[in-house]
Amino acid sequence: MSFTPDIRLFSCHYASQQSCAHEGKELQELGFPENISMTRIPCTGKLEVATMLKAFEDGADAVYVVGCPVDACHNVQGSKRAEKRVAAVREALQELDVEPDRARMYHLGRGLHPEFVDAGKEMNTRIEKIGPSPF
Repeated sequence: MSFTPDIRLFSCHYASQQSCAHEGKELQELGFPENISMTRIPCTGKLEVATMLKAFEDGADAVYVVGCPVDACHNVQGSKRAEKRVAAVREALQELDVEPDRARMYHLGRGLHPEFVDAGKEMNTRIEKIGPSPF
């Protein structure tokens, strides 16, 4: 059985700035999975656990966050806060007997670079193997 995962990406405005130029067409040209819907936020440190869990409640098969490098966060501590919150979501999933790999955190620098696209491809491949969300 093949399925197309519904993946939600919450990305730091600074980490995704160049990736969203020209309406994201560069992302598509570089092979970024079209089934990933991206929400840009001013800082991943503002992203709440409840928001990520709500994405699962709304049908997401996976959620991932792209923030600044830990030692180079535009908002100083934002990426560290986000990493802790993603860890809390992973723990909540595990307590529910759901694969914690459905939630991930990536720390990437600014600009349109292969790592941003690779993170999307990696999440897509991982969730295709895991399968649909049980929620």
